[in-house]
Amino acid sequence: MAKDKIAYVCDNCGQESTKWIGKCPSCGQWNTFKEIRISSDSGSFAAKSAANAVVSGLNRNNKPQNLNEISAKDEPRIDMHDEELNRVLGGGLVPGSIVLLGGEPGIGKSTLTLQTILKMNERKVLYVSGEESAHQIKMRADRIGSDNDIMVLCETSLESIFDSVKNVKPELLIIDSIQTIYTSDVDSSPGSITQVRECASALLRFAKTSGIPVILIGHINKEGTLAGPKILEHIVDTVIQFEGDQHYMYRILRSIKNRFGSTSELGIYEMRQDGLRQVSNPSELLLTQDHEGLSGIAISSAIEGVRPFLVETQALVSSAAYGTPQRSATGFDQRRLNMLLAVLEKRVGFKLMQKDVFINIAGGLRVTDLAMDLSIIAAVLSSNVDTAIETGWCMAGEVGLSGEVRPINRIEQRVAEAEKLGFTHMIIPQYNLKGFAHNKYKIELHPVRKVEEALRALFG
Repeated sequence: MAKDKIAYVCDNCGQESTKWIGKCPSCGQWNTFKEIRISSDSGSFAAKSAANAVVSGLNRNNKPQNLNEISAKDEPRIDMHDEELNRVLGGGLVPGSIVLLGGEPGIGKSTLTLQTILKMNERKVLYVSGEESAHQIKMRADRIGSDNDIMVLCETSLESIFDSVKNVKPELLIIDSIQTIYTSDVDSSPGSITQVRECASALLRFAKTSGIPVILIGHINKEGTLAGPKILEHIVDTVIQFEGDQHYMYRILRSIKNRFGSTSELGIYEMRQDGLRQVSNPSELLLTQDHEGLSGIAISSAIEGVRPFLVETQALVSSAAYGTPQRSATGFDQRRLNMLLAVLEKRVGFKLMQKDVFINIAGGLRVTDLAMDLSIIAAVLSSNVDTAIETGWCMAGEVGLSGEVRPINRIEQRVAEAEKLGFTHMIIPQYNLKGFAHNKYKIELHPVRKVEEALRALFG
């Protein structure tokens, strides 16, 4: 029988060492190395036996294959009966995949997962909860208002979970959460770096061997990143982040890593008393109903993933009360804001050196589309001169360091979305007119080459 292995692991970053070290060479923290005892077969026996019990009779033998003999067809997808979640996953859940869903405490991770699996009547689902009792899960299901049935197990031992999997033989396994699960083969407390890593590895072997998809719900730390070792994100196929301010009713589902689809997709939900409601038209919630006569507001046509939507950019420019002016951005990149302010001062001639500048993207959304540049500059200038932009105007364009308005992608989708929402004028880069059938749109387009031309079209 092989001897157990003694290792030292940093509690902060997961760095391993064969001996104790005072200062971690990876993260630089002191006194973070803890002694752990790792079994020679940590978690693998339980995972293999459970997977073999589920796939017995399928005659699945792994052997080398020629690349030309492998089918290149898309993986079959499992419909989650949720358009937003299907979009973020890349079209649905892939059999045998393992998905990690993370987010702030109380953001709605368990609610989203529970209301999704309650819609899947055609599949047998096993919901394993290590944080809540069966009574709490039943209360949440009643609040959501679903009469469908699922299998619920309140357990934290990995070996007991796999024993239940052998008996139930589910078609989908939910683990809530991975930080509460432990295996007896590792001598450390649940939630430690070694326990999270070993349990996730065992669940990965189970998913890949049996073909049963596994959804893991994970915690995040105070820095906003997923808790546990970084290898947890490398192990799983898809990492999904559930974002949003608890003071706002809207939640954003964003894909950080996806081996089966794009990582630029976005899903938007509205938090309600009876669960999460899908938001099919995000432009309506991101635009206020009436901002006529208010300065510092500009509308931009942005794209996240394949979805175009109109975003309201708010700016406030005021005289600096102290010696150093403040630069603050909510939902927009701070460094890019500083660059755009430098362009506005150098190329257009507006002096903002002694002014405080505050930028906010309405609705609590975080936008990374470069086409927002033009609306940021327009909102800043509108607030600076205290002149409102006329109703019915929107814009899209990337701004370069020399003050030129650079072309953007998917211009037709942006224009169509603006026209659908009733806008009558739109500023676009002049280069985007090439090969663009703009005559079929009723909205009046204003092509510009430089920032000065855009500001002249807005303010005259």
